[in-house]
Amino acid sequence: MSGVFIRTVSSTEGGMRLDRWFKVNYPDLPFGHLQKILRGGQVRVDGKRAKGDTRIEAGQQVRIPPLGQKVEEPAPPSRAKPGDAGYSRGGERRSDDGEFLRSLIIYEDPDVFVFNKPFGLAVQGGSGLTRHIDGMLPALASPRGDIPRLVHRLDRDTTGVLVVARSRKAAADLGAAFRARTTKKIYGALCAGVPKVKQGRISSFLAKGEDEHGDQKMKVVQQGGEAVHSLTYYAVVDQSAQKLSWLSLRPVTGRTHQLRVHTAEIGHPIVGDPKYFNVENWELPGGMQKRLHLHARRIVMPLPSGKTLDVSAPLPQHMVQTWNLLGLDASQYDPIEDAPER
Repeated sequence: MSGVFIRTVSSTEGGMRLDRWFKVNYPDLPFGHLQKILRGGQVRVDGKRAKGDTRIEAGQQVRIPPLGQKVEEPAPPSRAKPGDAGYSRGGERRSDDGEFLRSLIIYEDPDVFVFNKPFGLAVQGGSGLTRHIDGMLPALASPRGDIPRLVHRLDRDTTGVLVVARSRKAAADLGAAFRARTTKKIYGALCAGVPKVKQGRISSFLAKGEDEHGDQKMKVVQQGGEAVHSLTYYAVVDQSAQKLSWLSLRPVTGRTHQLRVHTAEIGHPIVGDPKYFNVENWELPGGMQKRLHLHARRIVMPLPSGKTLDVSAPLPQHMVQTWNLLGLDASQYDPIEDAPER
């Protein structure tokens, strides 16, 4: 590679650190040379200077300067076998699954892996999905053959903290903690408008329904039948005039699409939500990406070891871009910390 090259981040690479992305794609590139071109600003992501710890996202453009004749350009990634995420067209497990998942880890111990899930990556398989976290977990199997197991879920376009048990026993213990609601989950969202009541609770009954395309959509209903109760505490952290608000959300229950439905229910749906955003004549402010602005920021829960897990995930790049655009401070005090536990 003797000239400048632009490479698009693939859907399987979203969420990687930039230095890890180079290691995967250019294994012959010396570490020292990589640090040199990063310090010199020769590597750019979507036209901006980037550091080694920058988290890249699918679809972003990486400018790669001349790396030397001995560094070969990697072959394009193979396509996954439809309906069988984590496998190549020939049926063998992709060798980069473990490398990719490890690039997402923000905490690990003998009981758990905690991932910072990127935008657009499904947690489990579904119609039309060819690659998802559940399908890649066998790549992180222990020497004894224990395959990590999911213990909770995030929507495909929701980013942030995802806890995975490393053994069957850990999965049982962590699953019990979720069912007993001894976990504290805190989300951050950018919503249309600003709630008049700056801190409160949203309580309603939800039931599964369908949208006009026949896809699943949760609906607010009266008590009875298959309706399930849902409860969320919210707090306004900051706002941009009266058009946008940064809400901190603490779900007590864990229903499908709960936070997306609840924010829409109070008239302040989450920006970029293709399913529940229902504000008429609303235009996305210039410079913001039309992506779901919902991030699983923090989780606190007991571990099988007796310790307490308390992990936070940084905002995804599209929300960092929005926060910078609006002048919001991601380190600002979060009043949801004062909300009730139940």
